[in-house]
Amino acid sequence: MDGAGYRGPQTCKIVGITYRQLDYWTRTGLVSPSIQEAKGSGTQRVYSFNDLLQLKVIKGLTDAGASLQRVRQAVDYVREHLEGDWAELTIVTDGAGVYACTSDAEVVDLLRSGQGVLGAVVAVDKIRDQLAGTLRELRPLQIEPHEVGAPRAHPGGAGRG
Repeated sequence: MDGAGYRGPQTCKIVGITYRQLDYWTRTGLVSPSIQEAKGSGTQRVYSFNDLLQLKVIKGLTDAGASLQRVRQAVDYVREHLEGDWAELTIVTDGAGVYACTSDAEVVDLLRSGQGVLGAVVAVDKIRDQLAGTLRELRPLQIEPHEVGAPRAHPGGAGRG
């Protein structure tokens, strides 16, 4: 996938945007075709897989209610300040703010110069895996299905009546 290139119409179909949106986002510098820029008539822009990934993120954020201006700010911040592959990030919006989960312990506000928002992110799937491992080591008490919900005998032998 990394060596493949995608022309404008194909990119639009893959991402789910109009050619007009793609053209506007490209002309205004929100995205750039990293394989080939259009250089006069007869040439076409060619977008990489990573370009498609960024376009899908942009579309997802705008679909969720973030303004194009806020999305532009967020994308610029990610490109300038956050190292690594875009696929390593989780980017979320509530329509007003745009945030990046950069690790299990950090959420960054992309519109406020990368200010940390939360000190801890609880990754439930990782906690579940840790808990399951701990429980396997402890060898929990095995309860027979017929014992669940069965009335218990009271000390002294006789039940209440």
